[in-house]
Order: sequence, then C-alpha cells, then structure tokens
Amino acid sequence: MDARSAALVRANFRSVSESPGGPERLISAFYGHLFAENPRLRELFPPAMDMQPKRLATAIQFVLDHLEDWDRAQKFLEQLARDHRKYGVEAAHYDQAGRALLAAFRVYNGAMWNRQLEEGWRDITILISASMAIGANSDKSQPYWEATVVGHRRVLEDLAIVRLQSDSPVPYQAGQYVPVAVPQRPKMWRYFSPAIPSNPYGEIEFHVRKIRGGWVSPAIVNETQVGDRWLIGGPLGGLHVDRDAGRDVLLIGAGTGIAPLRAQLIEMSQRGINPRVHFFIGGRYPCDLYDVENMWQLSQSNPWLTIVPVCEQKTNPWWYPHPAADAPYGMHRRLVGNLGAVVASFGAWADRQIQIAGSARMIADTRRALIAVGTPEHVISCDPV
Repeated sequence: MDARSAALVRANFRSVSESPGGPERLISAFYGHLFAENPRLRELFPPAMDMQPKRLATAIQFVLDHLEDWDRAQKFLEQLARDHRKYGVEAAHYDQAGRALLAAFRVYNGAMWNRQLEEGWRDITILISASMAIGANSDKSQPYWEATVVGHRRVLEDLAIVRLQSDSPVPYQAGQYVPVAVPQRPKMWRYFSPAIPSNPYGEIEFHVRKIRGGWVSPAIVNETQVGDRWLIGGPLGGLHVDRDAGRDVLLIGAGTGIAPLRAQLIEMSQRGINPRVHFFIGGRYPCDLYDVENMWQLSQSNPWLTIVPVCEQKTNPWWYPHPAADAPYGMHRRLVGNLGAVVASFGAWADRQIQIAGSARMIADTRRALIAVGTPEHVISCDPV
C-alpha cells in the first residue's frame, strides 16, 4: 500500500473512532454482514457482545499504526487468529470476515464512500484476512484445555484464589496469561495470568478480583464451586526474565497483577543461579497485600529475592474485619505511598530488566513515574490489559 492510500484509510478510521458511537456502528455493521453471509458463525460468540466493538477497533488501529512495520502487524494478526481458535473460528472464515469488514466500512461511510476508500480498505481487509488465515493454519495444537476446580478460597470479599486440575498440562510459560471460560458465563472468555508455573501434574492457580459491573469475575468470585469445569485457551503474552541478559530484575505488581510475576519467581526458585530481583508489591490498603507473606517466605530461602510491600493507606478500611497487627510482615514492614512514585524514589533502575503488572492505570502511572526519573523505555515490559 502506498503512502497516500495509507494516509487516507488512517484518516477515515480516525473519523470513525472520534465520532460518538462510531466504532459501535461500524462493528455492528460488520457482524450484521458476517452473520448474514454465514449465520452459523453467530453460534460461536457469546450472547452479549458489548466488548467486541472496543476489541475490534483496537485491533484495526494497531494494524493501521504498523503498516510500515508489517512484520509486527502480521505477527499480531497471526497471534490473534490463533487465540480465536478457542471460539471455533477456522482459517476459511477469515475470507468472509474480510468481505464483511469492507462492506461495513462501505455502509458506515455512505455517501462519503469513493473509489480511493474502496481500494484502500480492500487492500487492508485482504491483508488482515490473509494474515489471520495464516495464523489459524499455523497452529495445530488443541485450541483449549479442560480443567476441574479443586479449590476456591475467598481471600478478601472481592478476591478469590482458584485452584484447578487440568486434564492434561496447559503448556504456558511463567509470566504468560491465558483465556478462560467458566460454566456460569459460557463463551465469555476472559484473560487471567496463572499464579504458579506450569507443571507435569496439570495444577494451575488463578487470582481473581471481582470487577464492579463485570460479567465473569463476579461469577468466579461469588459462584465458583469445586467440581466446576473450566476451559483454558492457549497462552499469550511475553513477560519473562532473560537470564542471559546479565542484568538484574525489577518487578512491580499491584493487586492480582502480582500473579504473572509470582509465577516467574516460583519458577526461578527451582533453579540454582538467578539474577538479583527486587519485587515491589502494591495495594491501596494493607489487606490488599494478600500474598505478601508467601512472597516473603519465598525470599527467606532465596537470597537473590527482595520483597518490598507498598500501600497507599497506612491502615485497613473500617469494613475489613482483621486489624493490621494480624499480619506481622505484610502489615508492619511496608512503605506508604503511590506504588510508582515509591519505586521511582529509589532511582531510575536503568540497569534492570523491569516488568510491571496490574491495572491499566497502575501500569501507565508507574511507567510515567519511572520514565520521569530517567528509566529507558526499552527496559520496561508489560502486557496489554
């Protein structure tokens, strides 16, 4: 695609994104055309599709942002297609999806549609559908694994630790995340990071916090029972410690965002030699440091690991039933303040491999705080949330 066509489709998509309700109208037209051509595809999606406009618009934007770096865009699309295998989407479906997306842009633009837009978006939709078909065909592994809930522990009112036993081991790497579907909300896949490394016995653990207004996380926290059967899709993400880099490590996690960092530390503890690691664990209240005791115990037998708890508030809220004194390490030996600001107060950590995991806001705030004190952006890693 030439520069003029690229600029044209980018400007057109920007008008969609900036128009009130624009992405929703575009994606609604896309699914309308797709399901009209192949009604059976509707069965692959959940009844409620309120998250789809944002996800699809984000994917299109990523592709448009990387037209000049197509290798990166293609890898993204191929991975997206591999991930969609869990829905039952096959390589042959992507031609239909490409045609439906082009038709959606044609309908959305209406009288503004012209030959240049037709040619530009046709090129984009062909690139997208072809790349995703390649991705779908490139992975011959099973699209998901089945697992049985063997433990459900309510750690806080809004947080549960769920232990599962998979029928066969899920081949994820410590630090990755996986899509999960639960029986209470069938076909509503959500992404969670295992909090322990993969093992030959198929054991897996998730830390799940209830999101207000969410569909899936409240069901997991409130309704999950031992014996429930979950589906776990193929692993995604790339958080990892490069043991050959010759650099020490800084880990920064808040809330259930500690899960992928925790899994890596447990895996590292099984090796003899490791880089030095500082792990800052953050929470709003002391009770949010729900796993800090386990991490501290891990550090006691692994001298390369230092645990630094950080809380925004000195004491627990009035509704939390246990006083701070109940937890000797997690509640007494901690720093108080904003997590990103506290970490940045120690310097730039420029010689470290840095991983950040938590909410989107926490990651963005911490990145800004580190970059402001001189941390090079290229040493900071985080997965999308």
